[in-house]
Amino acid sequence: MRRILSIDGGGIKGVFPLAFLASIEDSVGRPAGEYFDLISGTSTGGIIALGLGLGFSAQELLVMYEQLGKQVFGGPTLIRFLRWLSIAKYSQVRLRQHLTNAFQNKTLGDSRCRLLIPAVNLETGRPHIYKTAHHERFEKDYRETAVTVALATAAAPSYFPSFRDPSGILLVDGGLWANNPVGLAVIEAMQVLDWPLTDLRVLSLGCTETPANPGIGGSIGMGLTYWAFKGPQLLMSAQSSASLGLAILLAGDRNVVRISPVVTGSRFGLDKVKRIDSLKGLGRNEARSALPSLKTCLFSEPAEEFIPCRRP
Repeated sequence: MRRILSIDGGGIKGVFPLAFLASIEDSVGRPAGEYFDLISGTSTGGIIALGLGLGFSAQELLVMYEQLGKQVFGGPTLIRFLRWLSIAKYSQVRLRQHLTNAFQNKTLGDSRCRLLIPAVNLETGRPHIYKTAHHERFEKDYRETAVTVALATAAAPSYFPSFRDPSGILLVDGGLWANNPVGLAVIEAMQVLDWPLTDLRVLSLGCTETPANPGIGGSIGMGLTYWAFKGPQLLMSAQSSASLGLAILLAGDRNVVRISPVVTGSRFGLDKVKRIDSLKGLGRNEARSALPSLKTCLFSEPAEEFIPCRRP
């Protein structure tokens, strides 16, 4: 059996999957990352995936997120709004500081688990996927620092500036094409790692979901103003649904578990740090319901040791 963990993007809403996994850890007594053969994550999910791969427990990452959120997404509301009109809403400086304090100089090659972390090459418009050296073809990414990978996958347009990596490539948030990377992870398992689809057990964690409600008027009067606000939400929702559908089609509906509760539209946001406690409570409550079945199929014993093709 091969186990896959996939974590969506969602800014500070990453507290939800972290609280979910931390609650699981309370029961099984080991860091959640030790139970998976492959972890994929985008944006905030990419940061979490890196942390789990480097040996952090979900509980440790949850504490980091509480501190990070209040400092990275803080500041006077008016100043943040004025910045948002012309440049990125937030600076990357504090995010980089927190990530550096946590990950120090560790590299992707230091991960104890196979990792798959999407970003986008802004110069070419093509996907840029960071991968551990879990195949002979992957010759360079394992040398990248965890901080570099984290800043690239989390460079959400309008929230953070684009990120220029040490080689000079300009990168932005992988959520533009793979905010829910579960389908990508299953394809990696099948095509690159050559794992039998019948052996896969997949846990896909979202950061809560909001129905794409068209509002009053339905298809009537949906002009530029409407789509400026509703368009990104609809694109994310459709992309996530397609990715999950692909994973289920390939691995089978009995082998894919999706946890991402539906909430009201204004309840949570990418930078709503005041909702951290509610996200924590929601994550732990969802884990309470899911634990009996997940403990049997995903958390019964640690995964086999990952031996990369290359080391730092």
